[in-house]
Amino acid sequence: MIIISKRFDRLTEKLLSLDVSKDIKNIIDYFIENKTLNYENILKILSFEDVELREEIYKVADIVNKELNTDIITLKGVIEFSNYCKKSCYYCGIRVQNNNVNRYRIPVEEMFEIAKHGVNMGLTTIILQSGEDDYYSDDDLEQLIYRIHHELKTAVSISIGERSKEAYKRFRDAGASKVLLKHESINRKVFENVHPDKDYDLRIELLDYLVELGYITGSGNIIGLPGQTLEDIANDILFMKDHNIKMIGIGPFISTHNTPLEDFQNGSAELTLNAYAATRLVIPYAQMPATTALGTIDRSFQFKALNCGCNVIMVNITPDKYRENYNIYDEKIKVDLVDTAKKIVDMGLRVPPYTIRKIYEMEA
Repeated sequence: MIIISKRFDRLTEKLLSLDVSKDIKNIIDYFIENKTLNYENILKILSFEDVELREEIYKVADIVNKELNTDIITLKGVIEFSNYCKKSCYYCGIRVQNNNVNRYRIPVEEMFEIAKHGVNMGLTTIILQSGEDDYYSDDDLEQLIYRIHHELKTAVSISIGERSKEAYKRFRDAGASKVLLKHESINRKVFENVHPDKDYDLRIELLDYLVELGYITGSGNIIGLPGQTLEDIANDILFMKDHNIKMIGIGPFISTHNTPLEDFQNGSAELTLNAYAATRLVIPYAQMPATTALGTIDRSFQFKALNCGCNVIMVNITPDKYRENYNIYDEKIKVDLVDTAKKIVDMGLRVPPYTIRKIYEMEA
């Protein structure tokens, strides 16, 4: 507690020394007094269009992240193990109605070997991600999680959509410590307009249950969904704070061929950065990835996000023969571990020492 207090004292000193506009100073003053932001200040940040104001608030969020957390960027390895999905989300490229997708499922034993390779490359968290695919039984996933966590001595995160409460309890007991289940929009109408076969109340109930189970629980929203307003995004951020969400994935909507929303405009990269900055000030200690969706719109924005409050990047370790068909949105980029780590170091940031040592060993 004393260490946290000293960190906040250092942070306060740095923030008060900034030469910023009155708008930003008012936000800083509120943050220092309350260690978070209220709805009005979040909305103000989201509405910033002036470049100078944006750069000032990005700098504030960056200082908050690096003083209260660290300048180390965590790299997590994603295995996209199935692009089968039983759901019909209007924005998603692997929705069940899309017959133009080359579907695949990675066998469980191969998934373990991919995870092993990822750990050998220096990754300390393996994320198991898929569409909502009942082909894999709870027994299959429970055993795989147990093996990855206990045999490879690494953290396991799961992002597999909605499963039963019993299943999530079993996965937690098997060793999964983190889970990602995006709420996508806390505005019920916006949510239901893009999810014809998902239950809004069940999603919120499940998120609360995952927190209760002791998972480091992740959620997040999509920027630019049809009908969404800045007020909705502000409420998304407050929802995550109020529901004790510790990992926050915010990405722009990307229009995707062969979906009902293929003709809609992409979400704004600039607004996504504003949302990162606001979220960092609302939930200062959260893990917050610079999302692949943002990098797909513009890779430079994904790295810029690391100076706007983000502190995580998810790198792709799915073999290319599978990965190229995991098109949850068009032109989804591959985030390569080595290239990404080098870029982070070139930016003057750090990657975990274990990861950088493994990369040097690979290249020796």
